[in-house]
Order: sequence, then structure tokens, then C-alpha cells
Amino acid sequence: MRFGIVGSGIRGRMYARSLREAPGVGVVAVCDLDQSSAQQLGEEFGVAAFTDHRQMLADTEPDAVIVATPDFAHRDVAVDSAKAGAHLLIEKPLATTREDIRAIHEAVAAAGVQCLVGFENRWNPAIRRLRELSAAGRFGEVLTQNILLSNTYYVPREMLSWAAKSSPAWFLMSHTVDAAAWVADKAITSVVARGSRGRLASLGIDTWDVIHALLTFADGTTANLTSTWVLPDSEPSIVDFKYQVVGTEAAVDVDLQDQSVRLAAEDYSWPGLLGGELDGRLQGPPTWMVQSFAARLLDGAPVGPGIADGAMVTDVVLAILESLETGAPTPVTPTLSGSGAVSHA
Repeated sequence: MRFGIVGSGIRGRMYARSLREAPGVGVVAVCDLDQSSAQQLGEEFGVAAFTDHRQMLADTEPDAVIVATPDFAHRDVAVDSAKAGAHLLIEKPLATTREDIRAIHEAVAAAGVQCLVGFENRWNPAIRRLRELSAAGRFGEVLTQNILLSNTYYVPREMLSWAAKSSPAWFLMSHTVDAAAWVADKAITSVVARGSRGRLASLGIDTWDVIHALLTFADGTTANLTSTWVLPDSEPSIVDFKYQVVGTEAAVDVDLQDQSVRLAAEDYSWPGLLGGELDGRLQGPPTWMVQSFAARLLDGAPVGPGIADGAMVTDVVLAILESLETGAPTPVTPTLSGSGAVSHA
């Protein structure tokens, strides 16, 4: 199985390293608009480097393509790769507009290729356990979920050169919207959102600082999401992630920031357990996700979460952003028929 990777940043490099350890798989090409970045990654892995994804597709004919470009730049790479007959792994969110969702969906359907949207928390052991407990009825009826997923200033100021074209809604809530729908196994029908902006804008990054979103499911139950990009850099981790599920029969709390490893040195940090290396091999949800994707393609098995899941999450985030602007409750309008319900994959 021959892979091409478009996007040579943090995620592209991580995917390349993860696939290097996967049996039956080889990365044959990398691509990035930044020539030096593409060449550096290509040299690191001994593969061809391109600045034009269409040239990469024509010259190397990959079996699968990983789209690791910024949130808003998935459409052209995904559509062209599908038309070239390549299976797809697309970083979350699938797209940031309804038009892009439709274009990707049509291209994938016409080509008959498979597409996985990178909701990596479905490979996060804690979130997967919540899903398993919910599916087994351990919570009874899921009444509400409270999910906090935030970053320090480092992410919008240092990690993402394109942060002003994104927001905590796209970058963080695309994870938690998917998780909330997956754990509850219910369709999200409306949202009410509130937030604030100004602090990041004063630093030259004109986007939302803080977003709160109340999701309502088809049965009237709820999930409450909070995401910020303005945690101080002195936090012990660049990610704060806490998750609570409350049901009629049980409740559970998960702290995904403090993972039982605490290091006190010149500063105080929580190195975490979900990531890093074991015997020189990368571990953690995104690595397990891409390796699962490759293994299922090799086996001829279906992959997921797919385009319907990605479309649902984009529809919800669009509703969150609309509610932030209007201050009013906003219905979730499915872009694709059947995209309102979450898959079990």
C-alpha cells in the first residue's frame, strides 16, 4: 500500500513516522507548498518531495493520500486524490464549508474510494471506553456530557501559522462534537453558543478566544462544550482535556490532561502517557488511527469514521459559529442526506 502525504508540518511528519512502522505500507511521496519543508521531510524519509499535489499524484500514483493541510485547505487535495483513485485520510474537520463537503463527497462517491476523517479520539483509550460503557448501557440513558478541551497560547501563537483562519471551534470542538455524538449515539439537532474575542486579536490573531456551546440532541438531552486558546503558557501541558458523562444509572469523569505522570523540575509539567515512543516507535491515538486505516485498507475492510461523520461535525460547528454571531439558538442543518446520525465506526 503506497501512501502520499500532503502537508509536511507536525501532523504530516507524525503520519510519516507512524506509517514507517506499519506492515505492508510505504510512504512514496510528500508534498507541501513550502518547498524547503517538503524537501526536508522527503529527505528524512527517503521519498520524493513535491510542491504541487497534482504532480505528486501523476508521478507517484499513490494508493492512498493523507490530507494534512490546514483546516480550510482540504477540498482540492481530497477531490484530486479521489479522482486519481486514491483512498483518503483527511484531517479533521473534513471541511469548513458546505460546498467543500459536497465536492469531497461527490468525488469520493464517483471514484469508489474510501475516506476516513481524522477524529483521532475514537482511538483514544479513555474515549473509546466511554463509548463502550455507553453502548453497553452502563450509564443508562446519557443525560448530559460536559467536555473541556482547550490549548495554551502556544497553539495559536506558535504552532499554527494559520490560526487566524481557524478558531477553537474548528481546531478543538471538531474533536469534542464528534466525541459527544459518538458516546451518546444520538443526533445533534441544535446549538446555542457564546464566546469572547479580543485578546488574540490584540496579538495579531483575529479569531475567537473562548467558545462555549450547548448541544441539544434529538431526544432533548444535552452536551456542554468549552474550548479556549488563551490558557497561559505556564500550564503544565499545552492541552487541557476533561470529560464527564452523566447518565440515569451512572456518571464518569475522565482527566485526559493529568495522566498520572507529574514532573517537577525547573517548571511543572504533565508529560502524559498518550504519545511518545515505545521501543523507538510512536504511540498514541493519531498513530493508532493511521495504522488502523492502513491495515483496514490492506484487508479490504471498510474504514471510518467517514464522510457522513465529518459532514455532521462540520454542520454542527457551522451552527456554533452562526449562534456566536447571532446570539440565537441555531438548528443543525445536515449538508448530506443521512449525515445527522453518528456512525459506530
